[in-house]
Amino acid sequence: MEFGLFFNGYLPGPAAHDHDSEHAMLMNELEYAILADSHNWKYSWFGEHHCLTEYSHLSAPAPFMGYVAAKTERIHIGSAITSFPTTKEHPVRIAERAAMLDHITEGRFEFGTGRGAGSHEVRTFNGTETAATKAMWDEVIHEIPRMWAQEDYQYDGEHFSVPTPHNVLPKPLGGSHPPIWVACGNPATFAKAGSHGIGAIAFNFEPIHNLKGRIEAYKEAAESPTDQIGQYQNNNVMMTNAVICLEDREEARRIAKQDRGYRVTMVNLYHDTMPKSPDAIVWPTPPRHIEWTDEILDMAIEGGYMLCGNPEEVCEQVVRYQDVGCDQVVFGTPDEGFNHEQVLEMIEVFGDKVIPEFDTDPVHSTTRYRRNAVPTFPVFNGAVPDGLTRTRPPTFPVSI
Repeated sequence: MEFGLFFNGYLPGPAAHDHDSEHAMLMNELEYAILADSHNWKYSWFGEHHCLTEYSHLSAPAPFMGYVAAKTERIHIGSAITSFPTTKEHPVRIAERAAMLDHITEGRFEFGTGRGAGSHEVRTFNGTETAATKAMWDEVIHEIPRMWAQEDYQYDGEHFSVPTPHNVLPKPLGGSHPPIWVACGNPATFAKAGSHGIGAIAFNFEPIHNLKGRIEAYKEAAESPTDQIGQYQNNNVMMTNAVICLEDREEARRIAKQDRGYRVTMVNLYHDTMPKSPDAIVWPTPPRHIEWTDEILDMAIEGGYMLCGNPEEVCEQVVRYQDVGCDQVVFGTPDEGFNHEQVLEMIEVFGDKVIPEFDTDPVHSTTRYRRNAVPTFPVFNGAVPDGLTRTRPPTFPVSI
């Protein structure tokens, strides 16, 4: 099992309206991702949301990912997610940017995709309605791999077109393409992702054992993909959760017992394309106040709502994710109640003392899958003119 961190530009409360606080938060999240590279973490995922005040101020993750790529050597850098409404952005721009990130990261880019978080977000772009975004995703996800492969790409579809042949550039690194993922907010999407042969990005707002059936549906469909997207299968389920892992057990538990749940009110408010959490509280209704006793905290840990404690305890808790079939576990960072120095400590402690107990393979699973890439589209979609041949690349001078 592999591990990653999830960054979303979370900035709750009055800080969301303070320019200096917003800047500090963005720079802190860059620091976390860079630190993780030297402490065994394999993945850093960067959200993309638009106009979701407090919940996410990370609207343009590509500059973030490029910065982190320049400061790191090993960690993979993923979009979580690139949303596909064609009223927001032409798919050619998405294909170009993903391929460029694939080069800039030297093949460490992970291409996470999805419909968009909910109605408030997608209406930002020409009044798009969520009812239309599913069909948009279905159309775009099949076409981007063709853009990456063909030199005379042309398309006339329901939601976008490239009416005359064009060579979409650059092509991804090495003649294949980044691993493809899709956000799975609804149970049915798990099986759909498996049937497409792409990874599932999942979010845990319920007891861990509830996820087993969804993961099994994904794995069953992944055994024989019926509509393979791309040049290879990415057989991966990634699950997000919260972790508070510090050397000082009592400090970790103290943080966990502070008032929690504000982030969930943001999820319930904005993410109306996925099932609401059981309490279904929506901002500005305040989160239900829970007096977090040791007993309630232990129940939350047992149910898999969070991982909490010192490294030895957290190792025992991680096993539950292994048991339900998760391939990758990712933690939203920073979690509620942490200060900056504690987030840095958590990244180091979990990375150095927990991850090696579960992940001993130095190679990323997606790197192994990518090695199986097989071209699925001809280089030219249309007829090649007679006499057209490819020549060798020119030999450039060492200096000018």
